Amino acid sequence: NLGVEVAFIDVGGWDTHVNQGASEGQLANLLGPLAESIAAFHTDMGNEMDNVVVATMSEFGRTAAVNGSGGTDHGNATAMLALGGTVSGGSIYGDWPGLAPAQLHQGRDLEVTVDFRTFLGEIVERHLGNPDTQTVFPDFAYGPESRLGLIST
Repeated sequence: NLGVEVAFIDVGGWDTHVNQGASEGQLANLLGPLAESIAAFHTDMGNEMDNVVVATMSEFGRTAAVNGSGGTDHGNATAMLALGGTVSGGSIYGDWPGLAPAQLHQGRDLEVTVDFRTFLGEIVERHLGNPDTQTVFPDFAYGPESRLGLIST
């Protein structure tokens, strides 16, 4: 009950070009603690989680193909995750172009099918109740027709 409407956490160390591994490796060593932290936050919030949306995203994606060092290089598309009381969970929002070389951007990584401003714009508009997304994301056209169906109110 502090009146906080938006909080931001920046966690570094995700630029893993080598030794990413599957269940073990750099990426797994980052994803495990991230998942545990989000789960602990969810537990701590209790019933207040009905009023909270947690969103995760990265500023860059990873290539679909493994490089010569057992890792991946910077790519275009990334995963954005959301959870909370108003999130319409259990769905994937966006198009899945596939992993065949002809379906990859420049033959090496996934195409971006959802702009991060659409993802965050829906949270701003539908969860935070701010219809003025143009001020939040200048020069980006977001409107009701852009909604993904991520937030139910």
